[in-house]
Amino acid sequence: MAKAALPRIAAAPDYLPARMLNEFVYCPRLFFYEWVEGLFAHSADTLDGAFRHERHDRREDDLPATLDENDRIHARSITLSSDAHGLIARLDLVEGEGMRVTPVDYKRGAPKDTDAGPEMWPADRAQLCAQALVLREHGYTVDEGVAYYYETKQRVRVVIDDDLVRETVAVIAEARAVAGSGRIPLPLVDSPKCPRCSLVGICLPDETRRAMALEPADTSIQLDLFGIGGEATGDRPLLSPSAGDEEEEVRRLVPARDDLRPLYITGFALSVGKSDEVLQIREKGKLLQEARIHEISQVNVFGAVTVTGPALQALCWAEKPVAHFSFGGWFAGMTTGLGLKNVFLRIAQVRRGDDPAFTLQLARDLVATKVRNQRTLLQRNHVEPSRFVLARLKQLADEAQEVATTASLLGVEGTAARLYFEQFQGMLKREPDDELPAFDFNGRNRRPPRDPINALLSFAYSLLVKDLTIACHTVGFDPFIGFYHQPRFGRPALALDLMEGFRALIADSAVLSAVNTRMVTPKDFIQVGRSVAMTPAGRKAMVRAYEQRMDNLVTHPLFGYRVSYRRVLEIQARLLARAVTGELGHYPGFETR
Repeated sequence: MAKAALPRIAAAPDYLPARMLNEFVYCPRLFFYEWVEGLFAHSADTLDGAFRHERHDRREDDLPATLDENDRIHARSITLSSDAHGLIARLDLVEGEGMRVTPVDYKRGAPKDTDAGPEMWPADRAQLCAQALVLREHGYTVDEGVAYYYETKQRVRVVIDDDLVRETVAVIAEARAVAGSGRIPLPLVDSPKCPRCSLVGICLPDETRRAMALEPADTSIQLDLFGIGGEATGDRPLLSPSAGDEEEEVRRLVPARDDLRPLYITGFALSVGKSDEVLQIREKGKLLQEARIHEISQVNVFGAVTVTGPALQALCWAEKPVAHFSFGGWFAGMTTGLGLKNVFLRIAQVRRGDDPAFTLQLARDLVATKVRNQRTLLQRNHVEPSRFVLARLKQLADEAQEVATTASLLGVEGTAARLYFEQFQGMLKREPDDELPAFDFNGRNRRPPRDPINALLSFAYSLLVKDLTIACHTVGFDPFIGFYHQPRFGRPALALDLMEGFRALIADSAVLSAVNTRMVTPKDFIQVGRSVAMTPAGRKAMVRAYEQRMDNLVTHPLFGYRVSYRRVLEIQARLLARAVTGELGHYPGFETR
């Protein structure tokens, strides 16, 4: 696939925050995420830093317009801008006498330890120099800046000389150039900065580099000012791996599982309200359950469940999506906050959707991955899988990557699905002394499902498309603009694209687990005419089976570390975003062995 950059920014903001200059020197990719794409995520470090700054931000002072030579200044939380340099800075503290002042910036960590003693980190030097430039434009004399490091309780000074000013002005220009280019800088290589970065789960530095095509990288936007590109900061050069390099181990820098849990609410005449930051589920006024908003990842409501306005607003502010389902489990829609402010991925998504070469190649990869995973599930779970079917599925997966049209690809996918579901009954276990009647399955049917297995499959697919719709929103995609599934009113086409490779691995596997372990039994279904529906107890049991599968750890085939399937969905969505924006040459599908 041809690589493409994000659209160029028409006009960058007039003022660059001095804090963003700090981020740019620390890691240009982090700067791009925060200033261009508007991304931010808290970590323990950022929360601690915010807590420590709270005391200084509690009072906002103004610098006096005129001062006598002996007047002392001790002003906190000052906001000033510079038209000459296009900077805006929030200064933690300005101290001095008369018009000669010193900016003081508070840092939560420790200074750089050198043989000559503690030194200010390059990123902190740039930020303090930017603050000095702003103060100088307002008529003050600034000879030095001070960083106070909380961890060691040390003040470290830096002289604001001509060399530092030239470097800082150059970095300001480079930061604006990167922001306006629409091209995200390469991730750092094996950097000690990455593990503690709050955006490491979004950046995926090692994963992105492993997935990148083995070709020379364009390093024209990577800088070596302040030592940001070389060994001065402990990082290796910002280059793509070449064919001669040894394959390096991918560090797992994100948690294997998410501590946050989805909340499912199913029943009749239930209401969801809130008290402070706690959701309260009630039935006819009686409190049934409480859940802290900060401890949940999403809310799923089924049927006639009422969510109050204050509860919805609190969930939107917290960026916790609310998924709405019918009584029968049909995914009807979602209530979310504003989400990502970055529109550039969506613009690239629309442009890629009009690129026949890109959409066909991506569709080939999606279908081939789906067929291979169906074959794997049969090999793992079928009592005696047909050798012919296994061989044919392998052949169809290969054919999927060679077809010339989407219509031909649909034919390959349909043939594979027919063969796969013809063998599905063989994965449903029944013991000789089993008193429960067996589940019969004679092929896929839906709308409405006409047997219990199809009812379970439809419900599991509904849950999976919901989770992938959320993953698309999280990454910044429009879930309704797909590449293989054509856009249709009300259909999350992109979520369905991503879902292809996970139907067998997550949804089908959860159904098999629910049936084979007797989490659901034929008693959990009711026949209504020619259709079959689940009882509330059956639906709850299937939700448990699905969530157990989502919580299972699996080894990522490309990166080699173990993460939960729920985490895998987000990782794959981010890899697709890399392919859409051109950072990756292709989308690496998720296939298990």
